Amino acid sequence: MSSAHPAQAPDFVVIDVETACSRVSSICQIGIVGFRDGAEVFAYETLVDPRDEFSPFNIGIHGITANHVEGHPAFAGVHAIVDGHLSGRITVAHSAFDKGALAAACRLSGQPMIDTRWLDSVRVAKRAWPQLSSHRLNVLARFLGIEHRHHDALSDARAAGMVIVRAIEHTGIDLAGWMAGPLKEKARSPAAADTGPLLNERVAILGEPRDGPLAHLVASAGGKVLGSVGKSTSVLVIARKQPYGRWVQASQPYRKALELQDAGREVSIVTEDELRARILAA
Repeated sequence: MSSAHPAQAPDFVVIDVETACSRVSSICQIGIVGFRDGAEVFAYETLVDPRDEFSPFNIGIHGITANHVEGHPAFAGVHAIVDGHLSGRITVAHSAFDKGALAAACRLSGQPMIDTRWLDSVRVAKRAWPQLSSHRLNVLARFLGIEHRHHDALSDARAAGMVIVRAIEHTGIDLAGWMAGPLKEKARSPAAADTGPLLNERVAILGEPRDGPLAHLVASAGGKVLGSVGKSTSVLVIARKQPYGRWVQASQPYRKALELQDAGREVSIVTEDELRARILAA
């Protein structure tokens, strides 16, 4: 475990977690970095005993095994430290995965939720560098020349923090501006065509906005585009540019679709390519 406490309060903190298996609550490593005036002011890292299995897939991602976490505290044992770093502050995470994992670990361990204001560095990067074909953290680190060891929680947190610092420098939008977000009208789904191979399908899209190109394709094929996965959803489409990478199954829309399937509802989970093939074959 490594920890340092800042002499001055940070402008924002960044958190990244690694998980032992597909359950997002199975946190096995936490990295937190604080930034002030564009520079790192503290870092905290610890391994965590997830009290869960380690899947070969996840081990292949981050290299952490059950042997590595032996003797380390469970999440309940580090909750107070994490809360002390995040509570009442702006907390950056690269996508919603870390936010969801933290919430799941709090629920499972019976610890209170951490009261913080979240900023998604994926959203920031997409607005700052829209020309990039991918805004995954390793891609951004290469593009920005940031030293980075992917899927090490502390290194990932540092890199995500530097994405925010560089975005502020590049765009001139300060932290308050990024927290406010761009002023724009709420996205509206395109109207569904009266006929087509997706007629009567109610389609949610993971990884693209409800008014994006894929949504227009769905609507032109007769499908009704939904803003989120719910009880009326019949199809969840995973867009090619979804930000979760290999962790897509841990995303909230995907997990919600699985819950609906388990409850007996007919919800298909398909990739964008599979959906396009279905439309072309009609």
